[in-house]
Amino acid sequence: MNKTRVRVGVVGGGAAGIMAAITAAESGAFVTLFEGGERVGKKILSTGNGKCNFGNRILDPTCYYGADRTWLQECLSQFDTDATVRFFAASGMLIKEKNGYLYPLSEQASTVLDVLRTRLRTAGVQVVTGKKGTRVEAGFTVYTGDEPHRFDRVILACGGKAAPKTGSDGSGYLLAKELGHRIVPVVPALVQLRCRETFMKEIAGVRADAVVRVLSQGPEEIAERGELQLTDYGISGIPVFQMSRRVNYIQLHAAELHPHASEPHPHASGKASQEVEVSIDFLPDYTLQELEDMLKRRLAQAADRTVEEFFTGLLNKKLMLLMIKLAGLKRDVAASTADRQALYAVLQLCKAFTVHVTGSNSFDNAQVCAGGVDTAQVGTDMQSRLVQGLYFAGEMLDVDGRCGGYNLQWAWCSGHIAGRQAAGCSASAGEIDTK
Repeated sequence: MNKTRVRVGVVGGGAAGIMAAITAAESGAFVTLFEGGERVGKKILSTGNGKCNFGNRILDPTCYYGADRTWLQECLSQFDTDATVRFFAASGMLIKEKNGYLYPLSEQASTVLDVLRTRLRTAGVQVVTGKKGTRVEAGFTVYTGDEPHRFDRVILACGGKAAPKTGSDGSGYLLAKELGHRIVPVVPALVQLRCRETFMKEIAGVRADAVVRVLSQGPEEIAERGELQLTDYGISGIPVFQMSRRVNYIQLHAAELHPHASEPHPHASGKASQEVEVSIDFLPDYTLQELEDMLKRRLAQAADRTVEEFFTGLLNKKLMLLMIKLAGLKRDVAASTADRQALYAVLQLCKAFTVHVTGSNSFDNAQVCAGGVDTAQVGTDMQSRLVQGLYFAGEMLDVDGRCGGYNLQWAWCSGHIAGRQAAGCSASAGEIDTK
């Protein structure tokens, strides 16, 4: 490996910044890692509900949004899931797999952070906490307040705007913009959606396997299936998280904001510019015709039941009672005397329950954000096409992944590439140092 002994400054001590610092140092560079918080890797501790889903066996550009897929494929091939597994295994961490999802065997995110901190120490990285990068001058000088620090190359890994309590305040975008880079508007992603319907309070707490679909929004259907969670303010759960970034961009486009504007979009309030209709299928394994046939059989066999009793067993009771009310029926009347069209309307609601999304929760609740530094201005070596010697890594870039370890995999991948290249090393993923 090429031991260049260049001086590399890494701004941001999250997952991507830590990986970049370790890789650059192990490739021979003198590395200083700046973190504005009191310790590095704070956000890692909250990933995967504290279990840290750090990667996924199924890795493909279609699992990501933002950047061009050809660009993404070339990046991901340089440090793939196998490379991630080798890196952590060589660091002493035992790994377990659940349906392709990768976790530390301990199922503690603190284990991942502990091995990373150890590797920072053994690689000789100078870690400076409590000092935030406030300005970067091409050349390179990194300022922490008024204090200058001189480097040969700089890696910006400042994070995005999601979970600002962990230090992701979006300040990195300003550093990139000051150096001439375009910023794709930034919105919350992997976040809950808020609805205007007041009846949501009646079904709060209900969970159901469902297909969630965005209605009438262009030629590409936006639909996700999984466990839906109903809240007093709207909808949550994995399928909602998966589509939230696209819903937020639909609302931006509706407000006539160009997706490649030069300013990050101030979406922290979670307020939407326009409602988006979302349809929920609570019985995705049944066709409407199958449900109507079942209704006819029930009418023939159990017409003496009340409407509430008649629909027992289809869905969660709270949800079923709401469907009955919205169809204009009374729960305690005999099903045999109930309006037939209203009974069928209940089934239609089960298959196409419409809510109106008014916006998402804020960056405080988002797992990641969408948008960031336009990857058209960044090479697959993570180096800026505008400023030689400047590199980017992690959530600062306009790359965000689906649930399932993809965002951390992007952090490891982009951090490794940036660190390797900044140190002047050109080893491939198969040649990485796993000492």
